[in-house]
Amino acid sequence: MNADVSMSVFFLDGTKASFTYPRQSGKDQAAIVATVKKAIDAERLVLEADGDLVVIPMRSVKYVLVTPAPPHLPSGVFRYARMT
Repeated sequence: MNADVSMSVFFLDGTKASFTYPRQSGKDQAAIVATVKKAIDAERLVLEADGDLVVIPMRSVKYVLVTPAPPHLPSGVFRYARMT
């Protein structure tokens, strides 16, 4: 069974929304990389949460924190950084 992933969305106005969901792309490296790249390039973050559709325009988002990070990431992502 796949472990849950936590996502916190930090908005420009200082508020935050948090979500948990099952890992989405399984273990296939290419699928994980494609999913992450698609999310980075998107103009909006779209989730189904508790039976509701949530659409968050990325222009209102300061940053998104996903824990744990996917095991495979697209090129150009700095690995092994630490938040200080």
